Amino acid sequence: MTQRKIGIILGSLKKTSYSRKLAQAIEKIAPKDHKITIIEIKDLPLFNPDNDKDNNRPQAYEDFRKEVKEQDALIFITPEYNRTIPAALKNALEIGSRPYGQVAFAKKPSLIISQSNGKLGGFGANHHLRQSLVYLDTPLMQQPEVYLSEVHTLFDGEAQLLPETEDFLRFVLDSFDHFASSLLAKKEN
Repeated sequence: MTQRKIGIILGSLKKTSYSRKLAQAIEKIAPKDHKITIIEIKDLPLFNPDNDKDNNRPQAYEDFRKEVKEQDALIFITPEYNRTIPAALKNALEIGSRPYGQVAFAKKPSLIISQSNGKLGGFGANHHLRQSLVYLDTPLMQQPEVYLSEVHTLFDGEAQLLPETEDFLRFVLDSFDHFASSLLAKKEN
């Protein structure tokens, strides 16, 4: 089997965010035939259609779109800010949705993991992100849904996932692998 490329896009820009810690944990527990890449969005300038003309596109736009398109599947890990997704993630969605008809996220099997320190696990962010990605023709794994509540309690003192959380994420990744495999097999035929 060829190596599957999985890109992870984080909603948080914070270096020590729980989103990043979850992404790093996923890198460790992902199947060995998967190449996990964290696709950074922190240096993306604000999307402006005036700056997205052929001769004037910021290189950061082009690099981001290319990196997303190179992936076989995507995982979005995001906190919830004010009951929605962080502005940086929304900006990345705008950049990846252009130029018209060339959506970088289109047809990429995707998984959303939302998290928060509170009890709702980023429910609002998860569903707002889901709504945008559906519009961008991004097939999303429906089950299991992943809302990680009180995320600060899911790690030990060394910032390692607790065993039960790691087991749950292994189950999620296994489900996502089956979901992505079925879609990618259809794409190849």
